Amino acid sequence: MRCGRLCQFLWLWPYLSYVQAVPIRKVQDDTKTLIKTIVTRISDISHTSVSSKQRVTGLDFIPGLHPVLSLSKMDQTLAVYQQILTSLPSQNVMQISNDLENLRDLLRLLASSKSCPLPQTSGLETLESLDGVLEASLYSTEVVALSRLQGSLQGMLRQLDFSPRC
Repeated sequence: MRCGRLCQFLWLWPYLSYVQAVPIRKVQDDTKTLIKTIVTRISDISHTSVSSKQRVTGLDFIPGLHPVLSLSKMDQTLAVYQQILTSLPSQNVMQISNDLENLRDLLRLLASSKSCPLPQTSGLETLESLDGVLEASLYSTEVVALSRLQGSLQGMLRQLDFSPRC
């Protein structure tokens, strides 16, 4: 007897019915929890805080606060911070850098659930002069980067409550 494709599909149906997608609400909750964890880690190691509106000469490449962030802008911002933190020799920021990678993965999952195409932001050309800045003011770079990252993450946390656009 020839079943064809219908029989093959019916044979697979019980297995396919057990496969469940991760609920998007859970992904969003995990994203918020990870953001809160990173903010807490920054608070634990922060030396001093710098106002997000304060301009620090030579550190203009570190992103500041954005009023409305889309998922792609969140990913781009986190990519810049991740590149900055991996360039710092401080052991304090290694876990935060790893957390940022996980956060970016969660944001990509949220974006794919909304059918948003996120561009790959692996190599960022905007930070070519980072080595010179690090040599001149390593401590200042760490303080400003962590302070601005903390502010950006808190903004992202608020944006996630309103279901950000692509």
